[in-house]
Amino acid sequence: MSLLEVKGLNIEYRTRKGRVKAVEGVSFTLDRGESLGFVGESGCGKTTIGMALMGLLPPNGGITSGSILFDGMELVNMSEEQIREIRWKRISMIFQSAMNALNPVHRVGDQIIEAILTHYPDMKKEEAIERVKELFRLVGIPESRISDYPHQYSGGMRQRAIIAMALSCYPSLIIADEPTTALDVIVQHQILEEIKRLQKELNLSIIFISHDISIVGDVCNKIAVMYAGQMVEYGTSQNVLLNPIHPYTRALLSSFPTLDESRKLESIPGETCNLISPPQGCRFCDRCPLAERACKHERPQWLRISPEHLVSCYQCEG
Repeated sequence: MSLLEVKGLNIEYRTRKGRVKAVEGVSFTLDRGESLGFVGESGCGKTTIGMALMGLLPPNGGITSGSILFDGMELVNMSEEQIREIRWKRISMIFQSAMNALNPVHRVGDQIIEAILTHYPDMKKEEAIERVKELFRLVGIPESRISDYPHQYSGGMRQRAIIAMALSCYPSLIIADEPTTALDVIVQHQILEEIKRLQKELNLSIIFISHDISIVGDVCNKIAVMYAGQMVEYGTSQNVLLNPIHPYTRALLSSFPTLDESRKLESIPGETCNLISPPQGCRFCDRCPLAERACKHERPQWLRISPEHLVSCYQCEG
């Protein structure tokens, strides 16, 4: 049985202008020790899916339908008390901005200790301190920095501290939301290598959220390409990167430079559709150079390109 199985997930946000259909009809599975990357432009629903899995959607957001089955437990419609038992202990998150995720007026070590003691109230504080030391060694932070405040850490060290906090309660699944944002390329590489090493050593399942398809391809076994709240392509990293089918996936790959300049750098024209009243058909059709009349009127069904590669596009049918 898969560790995580999501079926037909629909999420909406209530706003003054109407209901925003942030996520629509998303389905995927994640096995133990496997990594899945969600990639797409800002506002496509990547972080919303992560927050839904953690039970951290804002007050104006909610799951309207669908199923989230985690380790045999249905998370949708769980009470706040029930989800707290799972959050951080079974599913944890590496948040996008390390400086904002850490409380600036508390020592880094104390914040991790608090997370541990919250979920293990019978544990002695001395044991929690030893656990933090173990975590710091694991992520490459000197033990001597446990009593420092967040502002005394570099950007890379803060991100490592957030990774340590995410690992503090022995979770099975970690959601990494843009963990390398605002870091220079050298530190980005170090953090990504750290995540890959920890996943292998601890047999972690990881959901990696990013707008950078090249980073996702480096870290993840599988890739889900999101556009305007919907998944448009899904498969192994090798399939999606070497044989991209959906026009949006191809456009994403063309928007990133190559080291040998073998591919012309191109932008994606136009803007994302209005998610309060999205089009009936393919949501990418207004920006797609291959769009035809059928694309505007009905959402294309999933087409299986290979056993582990699916795409939702009329241009691939037949």
